[in-house]
Amino acid sequence: MRRAIELSLNGASTTPPNPDVGCVILDATGATVGEGWHEHAGGPHAEVNALVEAGERARGGTAVVTLEPCDHTGRTGPCTQALIAAGVARVVVAVADPNPVAAGGAATLRAGGVDVEVGVLSDEAATANARWLTPFRTHRPFVVWKFAATLDGRSAAADGTSRWITGAEARADVHRLRAAVDTVIVGSGTVRADDPQLTARLDGEAADVGGASSRAGGRVVDQPLRVVVDSAGTTPATARVRDGRAETWIATADEVGATPDGRVDLARLLDRLYARGRRYVLLEGGPTLAGAFWRAGLIDRVVGYVAPALLGAGPAALADAGVNTIDAAIRLDVADVRMVGPDLRITATPQVNRKA
Repeated sequence: MRRAIELSLNGASTTPPNPDVGCVILDATGATVGEGWHEHAGGPHAEVNALVEAGERARGGTAVVTLEPCDHTGRTGPCTQALIAAGVARVVVAVADPNPVAAGGAATLRAGGVDVEVGVLSDEAATANARWLTPFRTHRPFVVWKFAATLDGRSAAADGTSRWITGAEARADVHRLRAAVDTVIVGSGTVRADDPQLTARLDGEAADVGGASSRAGGRVVDQPLRVVVDSAGTTPATARVRDGRAETWIATADEVGATPDGRVDLARLLDRLYARGRRYVLLEGGPTLAGAFWRAGLIDRVVGYVAPALLGAGPAALADAGVNTIDAAIRLDVADVRMVGPDLRITATPQVNRKA
């Protein structure tokens, strides 16, 4: 199962809005004969990819899969029927499918004569697939806070300049992250200071798409909804987020609802996004907005890009997050650390939110 969980992470940037799923097929003797993961939305599911690799060796064997096999026909057929047709004798599942459209796979498999066990390493599998599972539990989108900072934690220099703290490789990695989400959120202060476009621009993308999607390297990129948290509605008409390359929502306190201090109520903002079918949010706002999201307990994952540079002065990457003493520090579980060009990328989850 741990190998299946590892495999599931291979599709993290290409499977949204579908779940991240991995599968390992064992033959009747217990030897691994097939592996697969869900590589992209609309493509074959993890079970099907693993069965293709296993071939006839799957007959009488075991399928180990991180999410209950689907039992409905969407852009692909039901994985339950593929497993039954392959002659698999046993299916071991980590997490039951909470999606009422696709759930019921375990019952169908049992009715087809397959032995099914559910709940093996469920916590680990749920953590790996938290991006997809969290909205079913919380009824709000999964929120990733992305930031870039120097080694001493500065998000900009003392004069306000921030381009570019990180290198080209890290910036390209951020565009891949944007391409995976369905919504990007910033504050009006970031818009006024940096005038970001907030579109996903990948290698090979057409120069001007004039709409909500673009083609990059043969892949159609659905541009995320751009949300500007702007309590008073002061976003300039000339701001690049209004350029028509993607849908934009200027979210004001009057429209969304206000907190006692007159600012946009962030919990209500996420409720509105969830009602619009948005499930995966990238928070790219500055330190003030990031602090407000932390105070509201609305961040599920952190992706931090740390540059090997020092500024010594300038704004910090995070402003007031509601922490007044070391005992109240927001503790994180580090899930991944890797170099992206000359910069360090750290992926972590808040300990209180680590389970989906």
